[in-house]
Amino acid sequence: CRTGHGFFGEYYSHMRVPEDVGCSCGEEYQTRSYIIRDCDLHTTARQKLTDSLIDMTDKTIFGTNEGIIALSEFIKESGAFEKT
Repeated sequence: CRTGHGFFGEYYSHMRVPEDVGCSCGEEYQTRSYIIRDCDLHTTARQKLTDSLIDMTDKTIFGTNEGIIALSEFIKESGAFEKT
C-alpha cells in the first residue's frame, strides 16, 4: 500500500493488469486514497486512523511513525488491500 503496489484498481490500471478497477462498494475507480479515506466499506476500520492522527494527509499517513502504525492497524482490520 505504501509503495502504491497492491490489489486495487489504481494499481491494476497503471500496470495494465486485466482486473476490475472499480471498488466493491460501487465506486467506479478504486484508488489507494479512496480506500483509506472514503470507502464506506471501511468506515469502522478507518476510525483507527482518524483517532490516531492529527490529519489524514499522505505526508502524515505514509511519512510518520504514527501514520505507519495507524495505517498498519487499518489494513489488518479492514483487509482492504487483500486479494479477494
